[in-house]
Amino acid sequence: MGQSQRGVTMATRQTFSVQFKREAVRLLDEQNKPASEIALDLGIRRNQLYKWRDEIRAKGEGAFDGPGRKPKNQDSEIARLKRELAEIKEERDILKKAAAYFARELK
Repeated sequence: MGQSQRGVTMATRQTFSVQFKREAVRLLDEQNKPASEIALDLGIRRNQLYKWRDEIRAKGEGAFDGPGRKPKNQDSEIARLKRELAEIKEERDILKKAAAYFARELK
């Protein structure tokens, strides 16, 4: 039985713009509403609202400047990507040579 048949679905990860996050935190700081009510109105979790506020307080204007979660070890990720690129370039060069060889054979 597949997952959809059992009623289990995979949720897609929501992404929010920097402006949305800043506005949500502004609402939290300036309105006299409970955080749970603001979060419900915005369609987010209450603890997410607190995380965004904490990040703004810690980083100020530098808050939310990245694309999201970074690999645990960025250096190893960069090295892996460089190896993969070198391998792909090698494969490309082999295919170019093979195409040139077969093109000569067809003449």
